[in-house]
Amino acid sequence: MATVRQRGRSGAHRGATARWENVYCGGVTSTIQAAKQPHSDPDPSGAAATETSLRRFLLGLPGVDKVGLEARSARLGTRSIKTTAKAAGIDLAIRMIDLTTLEGADTAGKVKSLCAKARRPDPADPACPSTAAVCVYPDMVAVAKEQLAGSGIRVASVATAFPSGRASREVKLADTAYAVAAGADEIDMVIDRGAFLSGRLQQVFDEIAAVKAACGDAHLKVILETGELATYDNVRRASWLAMLAGADFIKTSTGKVSPAATLPVTLLMLEAVRDYTGQTGRKVGMKPAGGIRTSKDALKYLVTVNETLGEGWLDPDWFRFGASSLLNDLLLQRQKLASGRYSGPNYVTVD
Repeated sequence: MATVRQRGRSGAHRGATARWENVYCGGVTSTIQAAKQPHSDPDPSGAAATETSLRRFLLGLPGVDKVGLEARSARLGTRSIKTTAKAAGIDLAIRMIDLTTLEGADTAGKVKSLCAKARRPDPADPACPSTAAVCVYPDMVAVAKEQLAGSGIRVASVATAFPSGRASREVKLADTAYAVAAGADEIDMVIDRGAFLSGRLQQVFDEIAAVKAACGDAHLKVILETGELATYDNVRRASWLAMLAGADFIKTSTGKVSPAATLPVTLLMLEAVRDYTGQTGRKVGMKPAGGIRTSKDALKYLVTVNETLGEGWLDPDWFRFGASSLLNDLLLQRQKLASGRYSGPNYVTVD
């Protein structure tokens, strides 16, 4: 699987990542020292070869220790981060953002404004990094593509009857094909939670695989909508199901359902990525989305990524934040570290 690359990354941005790893993380190495070469087959073991084997595999996954999972995520959220590492972590978090607008009232003007912000999040500071991507509805992809031409910033588009996923497969595939034809680099699809919760696992698998095929060269992020999956065990099964079907990224939420991303759910999904990569040799990315609004929270997520998957995933190629308001807080914290004083909210744009 080709990685999701952000082109044109400067040496200063690479240095920010290195400082985060070396100053805060102390050079901590990954549990998986280096991911194996990507395997063309997302299911080399044949776990999903038949409907029976897929069901047997997913239902045979170990149950989640709820108390242990929540206790570990709480401990990771209390780590103290020094000022220098905090500055590097903030820049890294900015580079990981999929800056998003997914409202019925979206206009071409709003998307153009968002793209300008993605390019230059802080117009007063040219050293501020750009975001990883701009995420819009399919009908706004062409606008975003034009505005971001030559920037290296990706255009992501939600598809497959986002956010409900309630449509026929033909409609979902047409939705995907439309976004790709308009220039989308990445597709964020939603799974059919009703089918998953009803036990129609093969249907969900086949749909993900079909959308992956429709993506062509675009990369596929599969949204589980964890707030509707009810249990941690379901989140683990859905994560494995998506990866076996060919997902390039697994993503927590649409941002339209509460609860959206949480640290325990993100930790659980990161552990699924770790185990899947260890077994198949295929590296998969992860994206928490919805409800992450502060720099403090973003840094907790980066700590969790490093402690679970290692420094190899501390990169926009492998970890993203689905967010809009998060960027403003990162910018205000960045200005505070540089100047020693807090700026007012009018120093950043309201999206």
